[in-house]
Amino acid sequence: MAKWYGAIGYAVPTETRPGVWEDVITERNYFGDILKNRRRTESADKLNDDISLNHQISIVADPFALKSIQLMRYVTIMGAKWTITELEIQQPRLILTIGGVYNGPEPSGASNTP
Repeated sequence: MAKWYGAIGYAVPTETRPGVWEDVITERNYFGDILKNRRRTESADKLNDDISLNHQISIVADPFALKSIQLMRYVTIMGAKWTITELEIQQPRLILTIGGVYNGPEPSGASNTP
């Protein structure tokens, strides 16, 4: 079983202006284990194939993670952000299944270049 350390991005709804709500991304770092380590390429009517991970990562959930599972959006693996497609609760652990590349909002001050 491989070890993992990285950030999990949470989309916290925040009122940015009166009556305007936006998801503000907050990252928290976790240690975990990679239970499954798979990659899938999907061919479609596109120039480039889509890459998906079928990784499963098990983390020990802190109180923030347990109360905020509905806000989890992505996991950082090897410098790239990947969408969380499924979440299983096995207290005290959370099992996160990872899918395709994350293309949503970024944390404040983040840039798109590595």
